[in-house]
Amino acid sequence: MSEWCVAEPRKLTFDEPVTTLHVHVVNGTVNVVGTDEGSARLEVSDVEGPPLTVTQRDGTLTVAYDDLPWNGFLKWLDRKGRRRDVLVSLAVPTGTRVEVGVVGATAVVSGLHGRTEVKGISGDTTLVGLSGPVRATTVSGNVEAQALTGDLRLSSVSGDLTVVEGSCATVKADSVSGSIILDLGPMDRPTDVGLTSVSGEIAIRLPHSTDAEVEANTAGGTISHAFDGLRVSGPWGAHKVTGRLGTGDGRLKATTVTGSIALLRRPPAEDEPWDEGPWAEEPGSGGDSPALPTDSSVPPIIPSTATSDSPNSSGSPDSSDSPDSCGSPDGSVGRAAPAVPADASPEGSGAGSDDGGPGGTTPRTTDKKVF
Repeated sequence: MSEWCVAEPRKLTFDEPVTTLHVHVVNGTVNVVGTDEGSARLEVSDVEGPPLTVTQRDGTLTVAYDDLPWNGFLKWLDRKGRRRDVLVSLAVPTGTRVEVGVVGATAVVSGLHGRTEVKGISGDTTLVGLSGPVRATTVSGNVEAQALTGDLRLSSVSGDLTVVEGSCATVKADSVSGSIILDLGPMDRPTDVGLTSVSGEIAIRLPHSTDAEVEANTAGGTISHAFDGLRVSGPWGAHKVTGRLGTGDGRLKATTVTGSIALLRRPPAEDEPWDEGPWAEEPGSGGDSPALPTDSSVPPIIPSTATSDSPNSSGSPDSSDSPDSCGSPDGSVGRAAPAVPADASPEGSGAGSDDGGPGGTTPRTTDKKVF
């Protein structure tokens, strides 16, 4: 087993194969990105408080504190009052199995094919481009996921759960008071969706080609939908929507006690190429960039500077990186921006405009059925 003590900024490259990654930190940021390279790389840009311990044994790479075990989150609340804050970035092979545990820290995981599990208490979690099974559990932190294709399971107490451009065969999500927003893209396979909330609102946006048996229930909230194949029933304040969409091969079930439920239809225009939308290039404008508005009242668009989420390779550990030693090369780490959907809201009733452009988010008011 190899072991490193990291008490200040440092970079490490691991030549031995890495098949499993464990990261357990308190406060700060954790970035994990998949790479096609055979070796794993670690960059610790900031360490405040006790040092991190990095170990590698039998294909398992662990980045954690010695006094904080993976099992038992209550032990992560430091009774000695020591301030902890870290900025950690890792690049691992895409097939690596990843387990991340954070308390008050932001976790960003992207570009992996292996199983991914994230546990958090108050930090937000962002998941992007994952094709393997994903499970994320949080207490008060939000979970935002984009472009996932593997089976997905999300759980939260008060944090919001948001999935954009999901193509998952199975989606299970439950929350107590947080909202659940699910945007599903076109798929060529049946989908099994189950969403449960106590007081949080639920919004689901489905493509036109959806094939599913639908059942949505709320005891005290409202229900709105945009599909002709669905019907409403239920006495007094309770509402229930059932029906079949397409062939009914899949299943969609949403349940909330006092929250509202909205079933929205994904505009067909969102599947069209961008050059057919309202930002298409105007004749004579030249170049490949889309034409921008010429109205002088519109402020200029200033592009932001992109930063990398993955650490730069620094070569194999040299003599300063030997087990039980600490180095101090400086490094900088970019933070990945969370993927936030701009067009889904559980507070909406399903009404809106559908102008045929890529910005359309809800069905026409003539398609809406509100009960």
